[in-house]
Amino acid sequence: MIPDITQFISTTANVGPDTAHGIVRTVVAVLVIWAVRRVVLFIVFRRVEDARRRYAWRKTTGYLGAAIGAVTLAVIWIEDVGSVATFVGLVAAGVAIALRDIVVNLAGWLYIVARRPLVVGDRIQIGTYAGDVIDIRLFAFTILEIRNWVEADQSTGRVVHIPNGQLLREPLANYNQGFSHIWNEIPVLLTFESNWRRGKELLEEIAREHAESLSQTAEQKLREASKRFMIYYTKLTPAVYTTVSQSGVLLTIRYLTQPQRRRVTEAEMWEDILTRFAESPDIEFAYPTTRFFDHVRETMSPDLPGSPVAAGPERDK
Repeated sequence: MIPDITQFISTTANVGPDTAHGIVRTVVAVLVIWAVRRVVLFIVFRRVEDARRRYAWRKTTGYLGAAIGAVTLAVIWIEDVGSVATFVGLVAAGVAIALRDIVVNLAGWLYIVARRPLVVGDRIQIGTYAGDVIDIRLFAFTILEIRNWVEADQSTGRVVHIPNGQLLREPLANYNQGFSHIWNEIPVLLTFESNWRRGKELLEEIAREHAESLSQTAEQKLREASKRFMIYYTKLTPAVYTTVSQSGVLLTIRYLTQPQRRRVTEAEMWEDILTRFAESPDIEFAYPTTRFFDHVRETMSPDLPGSPVAAGPERDK
């Protein structure tokens, strides 16, 4: 059976009989190692219920199978080829395949050291995870998680370990690189009947009180960041923008804040907004409302009997 397969491979692939024989032995060895590992795991999983012990068995048999496979391939190909270079190449290929994740994570660590896309203390987001970097190691870095079930970029208390290789696969957002500040916005919706100009003046005063000093600090940081990145802003001071929505006049405060203080500054500003608007009777918050229009009653001609609408001198008669 095997000589027939060897002859078939030699003829089809146009290789020598020794090489074809080595290919057959390699395939057989790989299949045997794979089958033995599957049998061992099958027996272990039937007798072991603990998930951690199952995981340990799976990883251990995987590494052991890769090592045995590398040695087996070395014996097969050194005997047939007789080349040290071929042996080294095969071993390197086997190691790269078996330890692919470790190699990728090590490459990610080299990327962190060389390019410094993040450092300890940075607030970052990578994939679905966001948090503050608290540790960087050879194969993984650690963040203190934010968001998830907690609002406004506050900490959840969970520590998340992320493989360094993720930096080579996922986009990385760094809150602190650039000029170490982020833009935040607070939308305030007023009714159409409100004195929205007075409301805008109050919001501009509140924004200046809370964020103008940060704008001065950010300007200095921006000059430093512009040496590394093409970051350019013409205005860093707080601003209030006016738009119209379905339920009223929308005034949006836009201001700079430090990433870790976004929720704190927003809460402080909202407290001032509520206090000052309460002192202004001509300013009211808007909320979704529904208004009805009676076309018959509100547009009925005054000449029609029973019309509630009268116009001009006819109303006084």
